[in-house]
Amino acid sequence: MKALVTYYSKTGNTEKLASAIYETIPIAKELKPVQDVESIAGYDIIFCGFPVLAHSVPGKVQPFIKKLPGGQKVAFFSSHGSLRGGQLPKQAFEHAISLASKATILGHFGCRGSVDPKIIETLMQKPEHRAWAQEAQSAEGHPDQGDFEDAKKFALEMIAKIGS
Repeated sequence: MKALVTYYSKTGNTEKLASAIYETIPIAKELKPVQDVESIAGYDIIFCGFPVLAHSVPGKVQPFIKKLPGGQKVAFFSSHGSLRGGQLPKQAFEHAISLASKATILGHFGCRGSVDPKIIETLMQKPEHRAWAQEAQSAEGHPDQGDFEDAKKFALEMIAKIGS
């Protein structure tokens, strides 16, 4: 069996999650930024990670997800400034799943990630975004060790799904 862990990261949060997932996978594996993936042939599972931007999948990741072939087993992971289980990260995963309409989605994992303070400062000036900006401030220091442990558990659960 062989796994690809690919990601797009703006601030390094998603890259850190990708590394934690990669380290944990007990099968043949590769770790590559999404823009460096030339072919997805031969992988039994693809872990695809992205930061949640404007409660969606970043434009730089969308073409990769859309190209996933029918039956390809995929596990999505993301980092975001929102609280875990919040509506905005859920919308991003729903968007990713809709883009990968032919693939077989095994699961998804999201955790908090520090948000660029400049973005928070800009959004604090806009009344319609102030509540989220305040929430995002509390994501400082994430992903943390607990987040990495959760990402590792997720990776092993996804590997178990392809082995059964």
